Amino acid sequence: MAHILSMQSHVAYGYVGNRAAIFPLQRLGHEVTAINTVQFSNHTGYGSWTGEIMSLGHINKIFEGLQQREIFRQIDAVLTGYLGEAALGETLIKWLKVIKQEQPSVIYCCDPVMGDVGRGTFVKPGVPEFFKAQAISQAHVLTPNQYELELLTNIPVDTLESALQACQLLHQAGTKIVLVTSLTRKEADPAMIEMLLHTEQEAYLVTTPRLLMPIPVNGSGDATTALFLAHYLEHKDLARALELTAASIFGIFQSTHDMKRRELDLIAAQNELVNPRYHFKATKI
Repeated sequence: MAHILSMQSHVAYGYVGNRAAIFPLQRLGHEVTAINTVQFSNHTGYGSWTGEIMSLGHINKIFEGLQQREIFRQIDAVLTGYLGEAALGETLIKWLKVIKQEQPSVIYCCDPVMGDVGRGTFVKPGVPEFFKAQAISQAHVLTPNQYELELLTNIPVDTLESALQACQLLHQAGTKIVLVTSLTRKEADPAMIEMLLHTEQEAYLVTTPRLLMPIPVNGSGDATTALFLAHYLEHKDLARALELTAASIFGIFQSTHDMKRRELDLIAAQNELVNPRYHFKATKI
């Protein structure tokens, strides 16, 4: 069992941010300490919402309280997702350095949430620059989608060769493991979608059927990152972690599709997290 500090958004209804990450982490047997950067009624994909963004003072106080309880010494990994502004990212990096002083072996897993294909960039100015200048060098694991991979590297990604080139640039910037959570390339079957896992020593592809949702489902990247981190911390076997992640997220997607849900079907389909029905082989490239 690992102890993970997850700093993400929170919604009262639905499954994005911490709501999409914490349950899978706990269902897989890990301890989670959560810091919520916002508390909204629902995710912003609905077009309207209520709630508040937590102030930097509030976030700092939460970290201070955890430090006083000596929680940092227990932390195995720090997980972050959507950051509302660059200043919040800078606060995170400040505290990440403190945590690393108390627990040098801690792993930082960064989901650089900035945008997606078809939606474009949806974060405030300064956030992409923060990821490029500060987060990449600190992250042990980085989990961009295809759009974010392009945004971080300024490389158009539409082939396997260009994806590998972009991942290599991220390694040069300091990241050890890159998981591209959604990859569509022109030489691949359009009915399928891939995930690419890349380190400086090895790389793997896993392919799953592409499920067309009537309304795009939010939170899938948050859940995917949490699943991969959970499996990586347990096994430290990259190929196995990728296969288990692909199997579980496809199973959740299949259930969500079948039930015609707008939100991830995490609770009803929770067995997919621990005993997925499907298996997809990770191919070494």
